[in-house]
Formats: sequence, structure tokens, C-alpha cells
Amino acid sequence: MLISRESITWVIGGPQGSGVDSASHIFLKSIAMSGLNVFGRREYHSNIKGEHSYFSVRFSDQVVRSHVDEIDILATFDAETIVRHSPFLVDGGILIYDPDVIAKKIEEIHTLDTSSESRVKHILQKSNREYNLSELLAELKERKVILVELPYFRLIKEFSEQIQDNSLSKLARITNVMSLAASLAVLNFDTALMTRGIQATFVNKPKISEINVNAALFTYEYINKNFKHLPENYSNFIKVKNQNEEQVIIAQGNQTSPLGKIVAGCRFQTYYPITPATDDSEYLESNQILKQKDEHNGSVVVIQTEDEIAAITMAIGAALTGVRACTTTSGPGFSLMAEALGWAGINEVPILVSLYQRAGPSTGLPTRQEQGDLLFAIHAGHGEFPKIVYASGDIEESFYDTIRVFNYAEIFQTPVIHLLDKYLANSIITCSPFDYKTKKIQRGKFSDEIDNLKDDKSEVYKRFKLSDDPISERASLGMEGKIFWNTGDEHDELGHITEDPNTRISMMEKRLSKLEYIQKVIPLEEQVAVEFETDMNSNTNKLVVIMSWGSTKGAILDSLDKIISEKQDVSFLFIQIKLLNPFPGKRLQEIIKSKIDQIKNHSQSFSEKDITYIIIEMNYLSQLDILIKQNTEVQTNFNILKYNGRPMSHTEIYDSLNNILNNNSQKRVILSNGV
Repeated sequence: MLISRESITWVIGGPQGSGVDSASHIFLKSIAMSGLNVFGRREYHSNIKGEHSYFSVRFSDQVVRSHVDEIDILATFDAETIVRHSPFLVDGGILIYDPDVIAKKIEEIHTLDTSSESRVKHILQKSNREYNLSELLAELKERKVILVELPYFRLIKEFSEQIQDNSLSKLARITNVMSLAASLAVLNFDTALMTRGIQATFVNKPKISEINVNAALFTYEYINKNFKHLPENYSNFIKVKNQNEEQVIIAQGNQTSPLGKIVAGCRFQTYYPITPATDDSEYLESNQILKQKDEHNGSVVVIQTEDEIAAITMAIGAALTGVRACTTTSGPGFSLMAEALGWAGINEVPILVSLYQRAGPSTGLPTRQEQGDLLFAIHAGHGEFPKIVYASGDIEESFYDTIRVFNYAEIFQTPVIHLLDKYLANSIITCSPFDYKTKKIQRGKFSDEIDNLKDDKSEVYKRFKLSDDPISERASLGMEGKIFWNTGDEHDELGHITEDPNTRISMMEKRLSKLEYIQKVIPLEEQVAVEFETDMNSNTNKLVVIMSWGSTKGAILDSLDKIISEKQDVSFLFIQIKLLNPFPGKRLQEIIKSKIDQIKNHSQSFSEKDITYIIIEMNYLSQLDILIKQNTEVQTNFNILKYNGRPMSHTEIYDSLNNILNNNSQKRVILSNGV
């Protein structure tokens, strides 16, 4: 188990619609204001209201890039949250709960899932206890978990008398704020920062802000009066940490890519509502009026279409007019876009698709995590045409990558699929402010001005001109002197339909030669990133090469940071593959060979048998491994996989890597943690 006081994990849970999200955002903002680094994630069911949802926040003075399975402080206001999450409380952790819910029978919690029910039954049977909440609390107490009673109804009644407001039904909504205030009280947190966190959350609602601040202070005082002997490792945790003096921002995954789109010059986006992609378009829509340097307002047109087919075809049409255009979707919606994607491919239209992956197939798990669309994204559309598939590894990357992939689309005149996922979309981090001023928009061979071609009758504009360069000059629709035709059929240089075999060969070679050109032009560090590499020392006799893609990055880095302090005789190389199509197999092998040569220079006895190759990803088939085997000579030793709909945790990856290093692992490791 990975239990460490280097960080604290706080979890709040309850029925959807009960204020879990707003409470967690207040908590997260308050902690971030204290100067600590924060990583938060949201988990929720696919129904609107009633089913269980929860939010976890991990914070530390060190960089935190992922969540852990262990919980230090669990804030609850219903019985279900106690049953689902209390088994993950660390020994000596803290449970904040309503004593009024203890009488509820576990069998009567109809929304409780089978996994949680089985887990709690096993725990209680193991200690010869009856299957009820009282016995579960007794088991927690035996593990030295501190039980903090928070009688919500009584406290709300007392609070209503204090503020002379008897509308208890209205005040019942402050339950969530009371739970977070109790959590901050056990941490001995600064009440001024707590107040600022509440005010920042309800910035445009002064009356709601005021009542929540007063309720939080009331609850904070109650905890201070009634629980005076809380452990110092909690109450002093924030005090003893050095506050981060650097300027930081709170970045949310479903907002950073839209922000990147604004900076990249995207001015047209379409979508049909689908989880978890919808938040991207809604955020862009709520910020669509842009104040520009020339003091004129610009705008991003965001359109909700009747379906995903309309979404991608409308975006393609916008791109043909010269506008930077995008559509955003998830797996089921992307399935409907495949034919239009091929149309963009044969017409060399620079279109961006933001593909937020979720667990499939079909509807699958609509609000859960998976990386199952990699091969689908690469092969979407019938026939052969070039496309770029590019994946972001974390929230910060997604901002910069969004700018990058827009440039790729126009430079190479091809569809680009930007792979994101539910975990990135529904996570929050603290990070440095984005360096957007230095980013450049590169439009490639795009002619947005009328030139003398219209006066030269001997030379006709050829949109799909055949030459040694696979990229031909692109013009927008309606430009004088730049007439061309678009069709889903094969075409000649002007765009006219043709079935001539020689023209077919030439056009296929023009389009498909872009794949090699893409690998030649995109900087190597943008194709494959060495995210972690340990220095050589005389004790090194093993090399562990970890390869991954997408949002597993943070948990891998957190795990490696911890492992290297314990394993001195192993050298680590963590490679994050960002460009997934065309696949940079040659570049990947060069990086690995360079590391091997480096080790051999230090150790003459080192050989290929001392190398362990590990692939980590969230799907059943190990789709990255398939690509690596197709494009390189690398043979994987271990695959760490997960496909239960819950993201990989720092805990799981740390434990799995340790088992491999200790020769105590199967070749195919299936992770299953998560509520």
C-alpha cells in the first residue's frame, strides 16, 4: 500500500445533485490559495440526479500529477458514501459523518453497487462483525480512524436560529459547505482563505456567498469546540509546508483545450451533446466573445448541430472558407463521423476533431475512463488517406497541444484527431500560467490574398497540383482567380471527377506521401517525449523502459519519483508517445538505443537481457503495444492495463512496477481499483 504523509487526499461524496461538485471546488480553491499544489478528479454516474458521485482532492507542497487510492479525510453526508469509500481510509484517517444515517440498513441503499457491497461484507466478515453501519464504524475505530460526528440537521437548525431564518428546507442546501468546512477545520486551515474560496466560487451570487460563508464559519467553530484532540499530522500539515510563492492557476481539463483553441485562432466549432466532450464546447460558447489587441471584439461561433454527421460536415464547410474549424465528440459520435472524415481526407481539408475518449463500445460507460479509441482513430474511414492522431498526456499539455494540432492540420492539409479523455476532462490541477503570448499560428500554404493569377489566363489555379511537394497551395472558397471543385470522388488537379488510372495513382501518392513528410517536418520532441530518465551510476545493472500515451502520464511520473528513492540499482526511461499516427517507430527505437549505449559505456556486462520493456495503457488489447510491434523491433515484457472505467492511480502503478522489479508479476497485469 502507498501511504505517505507527503500528501493528503480528501474525498467528498453524495448523491448527484447534492452539491458535491461545488463543495469540492471550494475546498480545492481554498487549498490552492494556501500555496499548495493540488490534483482533483471528479467521478460521477451517467444519470442526472440521485446516483452516487464523488470528488477527490490530493494536495502537497510537492508536485502532484495524479490521485491515489488511499483516503486521509473522508467527508460524507449520506450512508452510501461511508459504505463505498470508508474501506479506503488509511489507518489513523478521519471520517466526517452524520450520526443520523447510522441507523440506515445497508441493504436499503438501493444505489449501492455490487463491488462496494462485496468489499464491505468481506471486511466485516473477516472481523466477525454484523453487516451494518454501526459495525462498520466500529471496524474503522479499531483501525484508529477518527470519527468526527457532524449532525447536519441539528446544526442547520441552530444556524437558522442564529441568522434568524427559519426556512430549513432552503438551508438544507448548505450541507455540502458544512462538510467541507468541517474538513478544513480538522486541518486547522486558515478561515480567511476558506472564506475567499467560497466567495470565489459564488462570485456573482453575493447573497448565496454570504450565507455559505456564515454556515462554514459556524461549522468550523463547532468542530473546534467539540474535537480538540485531532492528530497533529493533519492539523499541522498545511502550516509546516513551505507555501509556493510562484504564481499559479487552477486549470480544469475541459477548459484548457478550449482555451488553446481560442489562442490557436479557432473561430468555428460544432458539437452534438455527448459526455465527456460537451463541456469543451459549452466552455468555448460561454467565452465566445473575444477582446483582441486591436480593441475590436472577435468571436468563436459555436453551433450545436442536430447530430454528429452534421457537426463534422458543417466544420468541414467552415474550414473550406478559410476559417480554423473544429468539432468535438466522444466515441459513439466519432463513429458517425467516419465517412465525412474520409471526405475531408480526399479533399485535403484541414479539420480538427477533439476526441474525448470514454469507455465503450456502443454507449458503454458514458461517464467513465478508457483509452479504447486509439486504433479506431487511426483507422477511421474507409480507404486510405493521411490523418494525424495526436494525444495529450496531461491538462497543461492539452492547452499547448491544441495550438500545435491546429497548426499541423493547416501545414499538412489533413484531418487531425486530438485524443483526450474523460480523466483529463474531469480533473483539475494547479500549474504555472499558460505562456500563450509566444505561441505562433502557422497556416502553411494558405493563400488568403488575391494575386495576379486571375489576370494570367495562361495559368489556372490547381488546388490539387501535382509536384514533388505533397502540399499544394490552399485557397478559401470564393476567392477570385482561385476556382476549384470539391467532390467525394477521385479528382484531378482542379478537383474535377476522374476515374483515369494514372491520375488515381498520382493523387494517391500525393496524399499518402504526406505521412512520411509529416514525420520529417514535425520536431522529434513533439513526436516522442522522454518524460523521465535517471542518471547513470556504478550500481546500475538493469534498464526499465516504460512506454505509454495519453493521460496515464501523471500517475507514472508520480510513481517513478517515489520508486527511484528506493531502487538505486535500476535505470528508468519513461517515453510518452504523442504522435500516434503516422507512428514514429524509428524515433522511438533511436531513443531506446541511445539509452542502451549510454549504459553500456558505464557497464561492460550490461546486455539486452537486462532490459525490461513495460507498456502502460487503459484498454484491453494493449493497443499501443500493437502499434509498437507493427512499427518497431521492440518486444514488450509486461503490459499494465486497466479497463474497468476508473483511471489508473499512482497507487496501482507504483505497486505494479514494484512487483515487476521484485520478479513477482504476471506478464499481463490487470488493474481493478476504483469506486
